[in-house]
Amino acid sequence: MKIKSATRILACLIVGCASLLQSQQKGQYVPGQQGLNAGVVPDPGVTYANMTINYSASQLNNANGNSVSGISGTYSFWVNENVFYYVPKFKVLGATFAPYAAVNFANGSLVAGLVGTNLSANGGGEGLADTWVEPVNLGWHLKRADFNVGYAFIAPTGRYTAGASNNVGSGYWGNHITSGTTFYITKNKGTTANLFTDWEIHGQKTGTDITPGQAFTMEWGLGQTLPLKKDFSRLLQLGLIGYDQWQVTSNGGSIGPGIPASAIPYYSGHAIGFQSNFILPPKALNLFFKFEDEYRTLARPEGRTIVFGFAWTLRIPKPAAPKS
Repeated sequence: MKIKSATRILACLIVGCASLLQSQQKGQYVPGQQGLNAGVVPDPGVTYANMTINYSASQLNNANGNSVSGISGTYSFWVNENVFYYVPKFKVLGATFAPYAAVNFANGSLVAGLVGTNLSANGGGEGLADTWVEPVNLGWHLKRADFNVGYAFIAPTGRYTAGASNNVGSGYWGNHITSGTTFYITKNKGTTANLFTDWEIHGQKTGTDITPGQAFTMEWGLGQTLPLKKDFSRLLQLGLIGYDQWQVTSNGGSIGPGIPASAIPYYSGHAIGFQSNFILPPKALNLFFKFEDEYRTLARPEGRTIVFGFAWTLRIPKPAAPKS
């Protein structure tokens, strides 16, 4: 009886392990949103930023970082983020108070749990995605650095049903601890080193007993600003950027009879690329473009990320005209 039970468990594990990778998913935070100027918060007033992100991958890697054979199709999604800041003039603990929220719309599942051998079948649906709210975000402006820390949560406003193929959202709440740093390497602040971090802690997934493991994301960038006009009214900023994202704790719950979710291998992703910003300081307008190519991933797809958009600030109070 014990031999039969052991054989049955072993068989389940063999079958289960074959699909463990396909059950994996990415973190709630989508890498590629930061890069240059990670520590800078907007000036007092109202800021609107629009960011479009496209991720595309035709390769699925196993837990050792090797491509899984027999995989076809492309896993891809688009997400459009509408970010709203309100920054009052007063300070909190000597810092600028810069809370914000992002209302997102997506075409595809941003945190897809991959199933099967055709990546195209994991695209998901379209519509309102999960909503990012950062009610606490404090930014300090120092002589040679800008630094911010914050707390955010992700509300599962995107459509999600366990086992459905048209999901847009993650199906669970997330808590995020964030930080951003921009260090000015040169005295004129033209050359910068940047670092953004996000630690995410997840709730239980709707309709299941699974609690996805915690994740840590790091985005970095080295940038150089070049004046396009002598009066610095037009600036071009170019830089090398990249991201690293890791699952740092095991999944809770189970994915099947006798198969704990903790058996799913930890995922990670690493990418490098470039960013360009066209900045108009008098108009408080920044247009940006980013490209990042993943050079190594474990237990998840390996692809590339393209990001583009703009940020505009309505300064309150309006800055005084410069004296001649």
